[in-house]
Amino acid sequence: MLDPVIAKRVQLVGLDVEGVLTDGGVYATVVNGAAVEFRRFDLRDELAIRFLSSAGIKVVLVCSRASEMARARAGELGVESVVVVNEANGLTEFEDELHRLGVRLKDCAFVGDDLPDLPLMRRVGLAVAVANAAREVVTVADYTTDAPGGRGAVREFVEELLLARGDWEGVLHEYLGERGELVRRGIGAG
Repeated sequence: MLDPVIAKRVQLVGLDVEGVLTDGGVYATVVNGAAVEFRRFDLRDELAIRFLSSAGIKVVLVCSRASEMARARAGELGVESVVVVNEANGLTEFEDELHRLGVRLKDCAFVGDDLPDLPLMRRVGLAVAVANAAREVVTVADYTTDAPGGRGAVREFVEELLLARGDWEGVLHEYLGERGELVRRGIGAG
């Protein structure tokens, strides 16, 4: 259970891409002589990101590689901020983005899974680890999901965050109301 006082302070959620939004694996092949990589994303996490936006919480995707893929995925999710970080320490780049957005580190949550995430997780107001995170990441986390990265961990955390803030029912009602209206109009049914 998240502390409601800390949860209400969160203005921005940073999400590591590799290992949090994806399962950390890379599918690689060659197409027409060019190397091509694929990653798997969980659609439950996509909906969770939309819920954060509905609650007025900013989202920043943080990645150390495949920035084109991360930017494309961010566009699909309606996320404006993608920070490509130095793999060893992404704190400087993340802080620069926070400054641009007018948000303090103590008013951020960050969801991570591996050693490069530690500098960020040690500085934010709410550090979150996915279930299959490195031991060192779990040790510094304020909250650890039951779901592994790329398998609904972001959705799980977002629900807990919005419940602790008292925003879950409103966001859910808004979402279901919009869906119901679309279904009544014959759009998106089935």
